Amino acid sequence: MKTTKLTIAMLASCFTLEGTAFAQDKALVNTSQSQFAKLHGTDMNAVTWTQGFWADRFKVCRETMVPQLWKTYTDPDISHSFRNFEIAAGLQPGNFKGPSFHDGDFYKTFEAVASLYAATKDPKLDELMDNAISVIAKAQREDGYIYTKAIIEQKQKGDAKMFADRLSFEAYNFGHLMTAACVHYRATGKTTLLDVAKKAADFLIGFYDSATPEQSRNAICPSHYMGLSELYRTTHDRKYLTLVQHLIAIKGASEGTDDNQDRIPFLKQTKVMGHAVRANYLYAGVADVYAETGDKALLVQLNTMWDDVTQHKMYVTGGCGALYDGVSPDGTSYKPDEVQKIHQAYGRDYQLPNFTAHNETCANIGNVLWNWRMLQITGDAKYADIVELALYNSVLSGINLKGDKFLYTNPLAYSDAMPFKQRWEKDRQAYISKSNCCPPNTVRTVAEVSQYAYSLSAAGVFFNLYGGNEFHTKVKNGSLKLTQTTDYPWEGKITVTLQEAPKEALSLFFRVPGWCSDAKLLVNGKPRSVTLTPGAYAEIKSTWKAGDKIELTLPMPVKLIESNPLVEETRNQVAVKRGPVVYCLESIDLPKDKTIFDIAIPAKNNLKPSPLTIENSPVMSLQGDVLLIDNSDWSKKLYREVSTDAPKTIPVRLVPYYAWGNRGHGDMSVWMPLVR
Repeated sequence: MKTTKLTIAMLASCFTLEGTAFAQDKALVNTSQSQFAKLHGTDMNAVTWTQGFWADRFKVCRETMVPQLWKTYTDPDISHSFRNFEIAAGLQPGNFKGPSFHDGDFYKTFEAVASLYAATKDPKLDELMDNAISVIAKAQREDGYIYTKAIIEQKQKGDAKMFADRLSFEAYNFGHLMTAACVHYRATGKTTLLDVAKKAADFLIGFYDSATPEQSRNAICPSHYMGLSELYRTTHDRKYLTLVQHLIAIKGASEGTDDNQDRIPFLKQTKVMGHAVRANYLYAGVADVYAETGDKALLVQLNTMWDDVTQHKMYVTGGCGALYDGVSPDGTSYKPDEVQKIHQAYGRDYQLPNFTAHNETCANIGNVLWNWRMLQITGDAKYADIVELALYNSVLSGINLKGDKFLYTNPLAYSDAMPFKQRWEKDRQAYISKSNCCPPNTVRTVAEVSQYAYSLSAAGVFFNLYGGNEFHTKVKNGSLKLTQTTDYPWEGKITVTLQEAPKEALSLFFRVPGWCSDAKLLVNGKPRSVTLTPGAYAEIKSTWKAGDKIELTLPMPVKLIESNPLVEETRNQVAVKRGPVVYCLESIDLPKDKTIFDIAIPAKNNLKPSPLTIENSPVMSLQGDVLLIDNSDWSKKLYREVSTDAPKTIPVRLVPYYAWGNRGHGDMSVWMPLVR
């Protein structure tokens, strides 16, 4: 890709309301012209969910998640987010209300609507967005600055302070504006919000040119790294990419904290620490920069961070951020003998508590964003494995099956017997008054899952996530149209039928998940000589024609998963997993006088899949026999002698972890004692 700087005037001739002059630039994350990305995304309307798991989730997203979220953020009696824009625009009287990231909440909500519009072309959604954009544009200052809290205060008090608060989310809000604007442009072809985002980005460039190091690092939760990168890809104006490079380079240049990943310069960090959302957003943004620059030092550092997370700090559900609160044990930049508070954070290696696990939904979504970008720049299926793991487990656990209530934290165990009340509710809520940042993030993610299903390269098409869908895309020397039929993740058979194919040979790359052994593949009913390695893509190159059928079978036995023995809280315990789905035990599925503490899993068990419907959504439960251990009398006891009585056997049902808490309030546990 040429890196010649394009002027705004040159770019203007490329932008039209009807479409775009750039090939394949309608993907959610557009790496089609990124020189150092091996894969790139499909157009936002290329995939239509037709049946099965993601069709069900998308239906709920369309009918409940997005409408309910929009109502929440435009009703000032529930959330003041959009009302703040109206006040800043001079359209309503009043004061700013809400957290400093409230602007970002609305931008994420807007992005969910734009992504839904890309798939449905519902004119009502287009009208909603047009009306909102007119208010946002009116709220923006002439110099491009747009942060409703500061703008409202400036109008009332004449105080023009910007980026003065170390804990302000100004740049974070800017970043979500840029991302939403790029998605809106790709979904509609309109530049109305893109113009606002460019003005905001230009303001940032001017600000950082003269900012002090302290002001420059006052940018927690760096969504603007991703936002600026996407703005560069959309406009091809290199100044936006240059700014991200600058921000990465100065990170850690002045006194900072592990909580914000800026105690040590990024390229010198050896461990993942601090706020998990901020960390994962940082790594996703750095991956974006690598895709454009090929800076090998960045990729080496990303690999170091990825290895640390996946080998030491990630939950079995793909969740991230073990600690509610803690301390940075390695000290501060200038006082290494002192410690600083960290919160909602990664802990030390193997520090993975269950009842008190934080696992903010936004951090788990950040894990998806980061690994999706790592997949694009490397083509390595191990990153798609993490995307899938997090989506099915620690992301979807953040929303109920009806699509109207949410969790901020995602523990791996809960019990009313706990002797203290945690700060965050463990029953999903329609609006999380302490911080509602996760619901719009979750909804935009569900609306955009179709963007993760396939990737493209010069060689062909990569199958990343399986689900019943129709897919139509341009490929080299033609078009490809296919249907995919499957009950994945409940069943492992995937059938792909081609309806249209290019005349020349094309490779199809099928992901064999890392958890899968003995995969089988047939082409038109006959075995094909292809290596099916767990955790890799299997390539089938052929001159395809309409009617060709590929059948991939991924066996899904029930598996017991154990942790590294250094994970203290799960030593001698197991989690149950089938395919990509992690399961849990809920007290509602036990006899009334028994608790989650009374159950143990035998190493040799008879757990088998059993269909179940919860809140009108089909799920696959597991049913079988488990062991009943005596844990009844612990009153006023901390320790006691182990019983030698032989445990009894009782039938039990396990449900997918993401579906816990959908049948009423109760206890839950992912990990259970193992009896060999």
